[in-house]
Amino acid sequence: MMTPAPPVTEPDPSALICSGDLVGPCSGCQRKTHKYGRGGSPLCQWCMAPVMEKWGPSVRYVKTHP
Repeated sequence: MMTPAPPVTEPDPSALICSGDLVGPCSGCQRKTHKYGRGGSPLCQWCMAPVMEKWGPSVRYVKTHP
């Protein structure tokens, strides 16, 4: 079981370990997260958890633009 999400003013831990130009708002809650570049995701870990529960751990984001 995952711990409750902290307030959205707290960044996702992934945002703390990547360069600032790769940080952007989570598409779900607007929390700062590692959104761009290699390893980035449009969702923070708390918004991604229910998606992974529904679709499985192999779910991943595929870019929608060329």
